[in-house]
Amino acid sequence: MGAVDFYSAYAQGFARVAACTVPVAIADPATNAARVLEQARACHDDAVAVAVFPELCLSGYSIEDLLLQDVLLEAVEDAIETVRAGSVDLLPVLVVGAPLVHGTRVLNCAVVIHRGRVLGVAPKSHLPTYREFYERRHFAPGDDRRGATLRLGGHDVPLGPDLLFTAEDVRGLTLHVEVCEDMWVPVPPSAEAALAGATVLANLSGSPITVARAEDRHLLVRSASARCSAAYVYAAAGQGESSTDLSWDGQTLVHECGDLLAEGERFARGPVRTVADVDLHRLRQERLRQGTFDDNRRTHAERVEAFRTVSFTLDPPTGDVGLRRAVDRFPFVPNDPARLAQDCYEAYAIQVFGLEQRLTAIGQPKAVIGVSGGLDSTHALIVAARAMDRLGRPRSDIHAFTMPGFATGDVTKSYATRLAASLGVTFEELDIRPAAEQMLRDLDHPFSDGAPAYDVTFENVQAGLRYDYLFRLANHRRGIVVGTGDLSELALGWCTYGVGDQMSHYNVNAGVPKTLVQHLIRWVADSDQFDEETNALLREIVLQEITPELVPTTEGERPQATEDTVGPYPLQDFTLHHVLRLGMRPSRVAFLAWHAWRDADAGQWPAGHPVERRAAYDLPAVRHWLEVFVTRFFASQFKRSALPNGPKVSAGGTMSPRGDWRMPSDASAAAWLAEIEAHVPR
Repeated sequence: MGAVDFYSAYAQGFARVAACTVPVAIADPATNAARVLEQARACHDDAVAVAVFPELCLSGYSIEDLLLQDVLLEAVEDAIETVRAGSVDLLPVLVVGAPLVHGTRVLNCAVVIHRGRVLGVAPKSHLPTYREFYERRHFAPGDDRRGATLRLGGHDVPLGPDLLFTAEDVRGLTLHVEVCEDMWVPVPPSAEAALAGATVLANLSGSPITVARAEDRHLLVRSASARCSAAYVYAAAGQGESSTDLSWDGQTLVHECGDLLAEGERFARGPVRTVADVDLHRLRQERLRQGTFDDNRRTHAERVEAFRTVSFTLDPPTGDVGLRRAVDRFPFVPNDPARLAQDCYEAYAIQVFGLEQRLTAIGQPKAVIGVSGGLDSTHALIVAARAMDRLGRPRSDIHAFTMPGFATGDVTKSYATRLAASLGVTFEELDIRPAAEQMLRDLDHPFSDGAPAYDVTFENVQAGLRYDYLFRLANHRRGIVVGTGDLSELALGWCTYGVGDQMSHYNVNAGVPKTLVQHLIRWVADSDQFDEETNALLREIVLQEITPELVPTTEGERPQATEDTVGPYPLQDFTLHHVLRLGMRPSRVAFLAWHAWRDADAGQWPAGHPVERRAAYDLPAVRHWLEVFVTRFFASQFKRSALPNGPKVSAGGTMSPRGDWRMPSDASAAAWLAEIEAHVPR
């Protein structure tokens, strides 16, 4: 890969699209052409690559029998010429609606224009003639025009629903256009086009508004973008259309892979431009990963292979044009409170149900769990408690152990003790320090001679002994060890291999990223899963700083903090999601992280995220922690290759070698680190 303009959205694999509405002048193509060009120039100034206008926007959709008048049809051709001539110096591909004569019939068409050239014409394939619609009175369906041409402005141009418009200089930008009703049929033209390679699907719509129809459009556009692993740009007719029997709202939508990127004002007075940057890299990666997408292409190979490609050169802008899409700081944690609550409900239920099934399948053993008072073990404990409740078993069948070491703090130990008492589980304290001291003496470790040698051996002696005891306690008490380590720790290798927190009999937290854990605990408290004493205690616990408590703290010094070593979990979870779920190269992750995290006051934060913890990270910090992530991620695969069972929770994926993630333990990070060095500014 050559040099990348790091700050350029286009160089980073995005393309800017716009869904536009203009006030329509009924049966006045000249005025409509002027209004389209006005918005086209605004889109040019906004660095837009593709601008989509409503169905029949050059004539008006609601003009009825005027659609068959020669005066109107000739004026439409003049209007197309006006738009074509006016587009010579403009960046966007313009997609405008117009009635055009082909043979002995009029077709309801989308005309695709770029830099003074009509690239092609896509006719509407499916004409509604039911309820308020009467399109077959005026138009012929265009589904039989595959492979056709149309004489327009003195030139023969491609005509048909089988046209793909591909930018030669923007990787992954391939446009297909359909018109209104085409989206509402069981097998839309855009579905075949996506299988043929289209990544941006455009819909020019008339679509008068009735109660709840806007929701139906949302459903169909979202569904099309999700099923087709595509972006879908939708523009409906609005102000100016005839109100004789109908009304019009001018709805504009941009969806990508089922996600709503942007929506414009409805019932607006004046033009509306709804602009968003679609992620062409994401679309390509989704299709690479979902093999059934290409399998479906083979099923429809005869139709798909007949698509024609019209190439053009976009010549996108260079440099920083901004990024016109929301980039969530916490991809595992929704910003919307209702969505977050739903996700927490499902995540908690997945964990509880997984443990419940495992306990049932192996003869209802006791659950043995180490509790520190930290977030992960707290959450694992309340998962186990709910599982016992659902099984009709006493919570005393949970055997919880707090095992203080050389740096265990009174606060976290107190939380573990109080929470165990509040939940009514069997609870004991097991001091590992005598055994740790003995092991360090046996190892001839400097600590045994009084030296403050707090190395990895010193830490892992404690971590390993805790799980050594837990496994033997499980043997002794006819139980299984319930793991507490989370997805983020597994990605970063922040766990002790073998007889340590990397291992358990069943790990309920294996699919839960660190940034979600606090929200899960808070949701459990706020949804009254337990009594008020427990709920109040859970709300206290979520405010703690993350620490392994393995290294003693000298008076006056800051206690050991996990994030000082592995990096801020919000940043590392951001990277984890984009690498694991989307396969992104590091420089692109850095670009997105810089946009998401550089300003703490910009954008949304998840509900319940403490204001005092709203951090910002500049590009040097993003780069540094990205290098740490890549280095640790590759070095730690051997730990992930031997993971115990545990349920997948997030669609972002898991680290399970039996599920979402398989890689060799001896793979090199060199290429990924080199990519950072070459393409991420310091």
